[in-house]
Amino acid sequence: MVVLLTIALGQADYKTGFEISFAFFYLLPVSIAAWALGRAAAVLVSVACAAIWLIANWLAGAGFSSPLIPYWNTITRAGFFIIVSLLLAGMRRALEHERSLARTDYLTGVLNSRAFYATVEAEIMRARRFQRPFTVLYIDLDDFKAVNDRQGHTAGDQVLRVAAQAILRHTRDIDSVARLGGDEFGVLLPETDDSAVQVLVPRLRQALLKEMEESGWPVTFSIGALTCLQPPNGSQELIRRADELMYRAKNAGKDAISYSVYG
Repeated sequence: MVVLLTIALGQADYKTGFEISFAFFYLLPVSIAAWALGRAAAVLVSVACAAIWLIANWLAGAGFSSPLIPYWNTITRAGFFIIVSLLLAGMRRALEHERSLARTDYLTGVLNSRAFYATVEAEIMRARRFQRPFTVLYIDLDDFKAVNDRQGHTAGDQVLRVAAQAILRHTRDIDSVARLGGDEFGVLLPETDDSAVQVLVPRLRQALLKEMEESGWPVTFSIGALTCLQPPNGSQELIRRADELMYRAKNAGKDAISYSVYG
């Protein structure tokens, strides 16, 4: 689209003659490239637009008092286009960064609770359409308070970061991991039925226990695993049920997994 638009502007520049300038309209493909394709592509399009303007003026028979003038004009146009493109690309990156911060837990780098609820809601809608199973895990760190009390909050923060990254490493790219608050994490597992969960979750728990043991932290994990064969009414209900399963595991002695199937 950017290439076609640039060529079309060059043709219009040529057909209308050198007395009518289309320089301002070249900002359109430059802006599209900066916003959609990034800085490198935007700079390339900026230079191409300036070059096409020069060629169009030559073909249209433009006359200048000095042979250096068209080159000077081309350089100034290219510089102006590049500045605009870099500003727009920087704005896009800033907006994406702000959007990422709004969805990310500041401490662990995984999703925050608001983003997780939205992701689960989207999965519920997808399940209603395609009738595919999915699973939500609610994970609580047993005896996390003891780490904070004995080793300080810095150690506690490190426990949370290590746990979050371990969950990410032992889940798939299509899965979603979030810190729901305090020492609790949520995991959304699309396309995962109850038989798959019986294999996946124990492996995840063992991987987490290994991370804690290697770091010398007396932390275990109580996990509620709720598999949905039919979509529930909404994310609030679903996560509440997974939370109840987690507390069932915790009340049974901690360091355990509690399973259930919805629908």
